[in-house]
Amino acid sequence: MSNKTYINDMTEGNPTKLLVHFAVPMLIGNLFQQLYSMVDSIVVGNVNGDSALAAVGSTWALNFLIISLTMGLAAGIGIIISQYFGAKDEENVKRSFATATYLIIIVSAIMGLLGFLFSRQLLIKLDTPVEILDDANIYLKITCIGILGNAGYNGMASVMRALGDSKTPLHYLVVACVVNIVLDLLFVIGFGWGVAGAAIATIIAQAVSGIGCIITGFRKIPLIRMPIKEFKIDKGIMKKCIYLGIPAALQNSFVAISTIVLQRVINQYGKTVVAAATAAQRIEQLVLMPGMSLGLSVASYTGQNIGAMRIDRVKKGFWSATKIIVVFSLIMMPCMYFFSGAVMKLFTNVSEVAEIGQKAVRVTCMFYIPVGMIYVSRNVLSGAGDMKIPMIMGISEVLCRVIFASVLTKIPAIDYMGIWWATGLNWFITGAIGTIRYASGKWKNKSVVVQ
Repeated sequence: MSNKTYINDMTEGNPTKLLVHFAVPMLIGNLFQQLYSMVDSIVVGNVNGDSALAAVGSTWALNFLIISLTMGLAAGIGIIISQYFGAKDEENVKRSFATATYLIIIVSAIMGLLGFLFSRQLLIKLDTPVEILDDANIYLKITCIGILGNAGYNGMASVMRALGDSKTPLHYLVVACVVNIVLDLLFVIGFGWGVAGAAIATIIAQAVSGIGCIITGFRKIPLIRMPIKEFKIDKGIMKKCIYLGIPAALQNSFVAISTIVLQRVINQYGKTVVAAATAAQRIEQLVLMPGMSLGLSVASYTGQNIGAMRIDRVKKGFWSATKIIVVFSLIMMPCMYFFSGAVMKLFTNVSEVAEIGQKAVRVTCMFYIPVGMIYVSRNVLSGAGDMKIPMIMGISEVLCRVIFASVLTKIPAIDYMGIWWATGLNWFITGAIGTIRYASGKWKNKSVVVQ
């Protein structure tokens, strides 16, 4: 294949080394991406108080729901491209990329417009506390305006990862993170723009990462370059994009919906619990980032090897990833149990908020292995083209969180801590579904490329 510098064939070589080598840049990139939200929370929380921190945190689930369809399409397209790349079918790699570009632009524009128009109504439906509603609405509207930058990054990053390049997206995330930090300090502290300043800083930073990734992709990867007249939608490829992308989008949507359900429950306890949940969520996302990054590397690895008809290598990759997850989880569980209180103090100087957040992290840290297995099993199945089960796993997340949160929070001895017990139990059940499906072997014949 052309231009070996910017693509990486994962159908050969040691699976563990390939997965780790591929995952590390994504981990670093995801950590920087997470810093977008963390910097917003830290700066806003310390400068404008816990109400502003709660306002930013209360929009997370809705933001995720709004971009979930675009992210799902990007994931589905990445699977198609990785399988065609593994099968050494360069022509269909080009067609897939062109089709994907049109779909992502159209879908992200529609979702951003809907989110902007109905942001306040959505926040009210979530029982967002009145005292933070206006700030939350401002933050959500501004982030919806910048959705194309986010979509551009996610789309091109998915294509690059499908071709084995996880480093280029990292480069632009680092730049974007620096931009975000500088602008946060300027807009929030210097100009006194508060929550609005944090949101503006975020969308500018996302635009930087998206534009940078797109320019580099076209310049450095001949595999996706083509004459303008050939840059068009291929109906056959579009059907495959929809076949894989819609279940992936629904899976993301279900995860977002389950988070929204929890957010509504959290909101009912007032701004102190909302602020604590926001800080705990940021910590949780940071700790789970290695597993998420490993999962993304597993998806690209699996897609390429399915395309090359190397089932044996897919199995080796699954077990390599599982071992990494278990070891990492066993290290992080005691660390987060004993030191979460100190980390919470980065986000707030209010003792009650820090105490609730510490309790939350101590509950969820006991379920790190099951959530790690969600990332591994879901991405093996997705990479193989077995999209229905990951979608079912998404449905499981909604049902488990709704049922467990509804029941447990009504028990006086548990009260609002039932929110985080519901999260842990959800991880356990959903992880079991994915692992059982992998063990069945039914994913082996689900490729959309190799018939």
